[in-house]
Amino acid sequence: MFSSVMSAAVLGMEAYPVQVEADICDGLPMFCMVGDLSPEVREAADRVRTALRNTGIPLPPKRVTVNLSPAYIRKMGTRFDLPIAAALLAALGIIPPEHTSGVLLAGEMGLNGRVRPVSGILQTVMLARDLGCSWCLVPEENALEGAAIPEVAVTGVGTLKELLGYMKDPRKGKARARTGGGWEDLSGAYSVDFCEVNAQEGAKRAAEIAAAGMHNLLMVGSPGAGKTMIARRIPTILPPLTREESLEVTRVYSACGLLNGGKGLIRVRPFRSPHHTISANALAGGGRRILPGEISLANRGVLFLDELPEFSRRALETLRQPLEEGVIQISRADGKYTFPARFQLVAAMNPCKCGYYPDRSRCRCLPGEIRRYLGRISGPLLDRMDLCTEVPRVDYQSLVTTGENESSRVIRGRVEAAWSMQRDRYRECGWQFNAHLPARAIREYCALGRQEERLMETAFEKLELSVRAYHRVVKTARTIADLEGEKKIREHHLMEALGFRMLDRKLWDGE
Repeated sequence: MFSSVMSAAVLGMEAYPVQVEADICDGLPMFCMVGDLSPEVREAADRVRTALRNTGIPLPPKRVTVNLSPAYIRKMGTRFDLPIAAALLAALGIIPPEHTSGVLLAGEMGLNGRVRPVSGILQTVMLARDLGCSWCLVPEENALEGAAIPEVAVTGVGTLKELLGYMKDPRKGKARARTGGGWEDLSGAYSVDFCEVNAQEGAKRAAEIAAAGMHNLLMVGSPGAGKTMIARRIPTILPPLTREESLEVTRVYSACGLLNGGKGLIRVRPFRSPHHTISANALAGGGRRILPGEISLANRGVLFLDELPEFSRRALETLRQPLEEGVIQISRADGKYTFPARFQLVAAMNPCKCGYYPDRSRCRCLPGEIRRYLGRISGPLLDRMDLCTEVPRVDYQSLVTTGENESSRVIRGRVEAAWSMQRDRYRECGWQFNAHLPARAIREYCALGRQEERLMETAFEKLELSVRAYHRVVKTARTIADLEGEKKIREHHLMEALGFRMLDRKLWDGE
């Protein structure tokens, strides 16, 4: 007898429909699986057969053929165990064939019939919605993740017996469907706050400007001055994720299998801080199974690179294209994969190998050693840093002061006001923040007066700015004006933005 159920293959961040077909007929007893399968998919034959037997449903001594169609899509992972089991149960006549219509299944199965979680459930349920399926059966641990798509009833399955009961009586199964719950603001769920940072007013100001326009930020200072402390608090001053942004972020984590444990949508902005030994592929994405990397995991959030010069040159240069385009494209022989990369880059580094330059009372590095250390950061990458600020050593009195610092909630209020101005300004455009403003739109949205034009002309020639650096200064000034609620860019906005380009000139140009 023939049967068919719907499932999905996840390649990169996209889900593709897969029809799981089962046929049980007379012939030499065997279990044959076809359809361009990876080794772990072929092993599903042993897992499903044993799970059925341990559940009290042994397969008859007949020829069993399972086809995963279409054959041109590579099937990987253990997500096809559950649909294979359902297809076999339907082929045996245990499940009515009409009950498999409009249902999509995915899940791994243990030898005892226990259903285990898999990755990519969110995009699987989104595919089910697009295909017109009204019901999804997924592992219990993945049910809350899938329930984020309200158009589809998502039921969690814990065992093979539960699957059998739900498929025999769909009304009972749909009645057990999970709900995603209401949307709530979790911006106050952080365990750190900017009020814990004493002194460093310049660095905190730079962090606020960077957050207000999603600009890239580089902090340079001696060890222990507070660079990492400030970076880890930047997410606390970013406005909360919208539901659409949350779905976008969660899709990345779902594809990487980082949502297991009953987690639903990610509701706080990501903060990723990879170690400096990370490879270029781990940063950008790729591997044997093409998966998003740290850049995409930081999408709509912050990617923090501590000890920036210690990263490999190849890994750092990987950042250049996604910083400009907001996406990462990985081409392989079997196709092209596109991952989101709208992140805010925050980096920290020491000014020299020992960390104390230009304090010659403590720094013993030779000029050549300092140049080589700073030279690990290429000019094109440095050019993409909108703000570069010094984080000086904190004196004792500033450290033990009992004065009250501004909290993240207060700073976030100003940042949210700036975001609101940008949202209104770019409502009809394809971008959201000042940092993403394309060159063609700068004259329209960052118009300068006569005095401001003269100031920027002088700065362009005196500082020998590149075209990219000029545009980034103007965009940073636009953000500073937004923080002050100004509609026009003034001279002092440009002066402050230029001030955040001075440190890189001082260190890298040796001025």
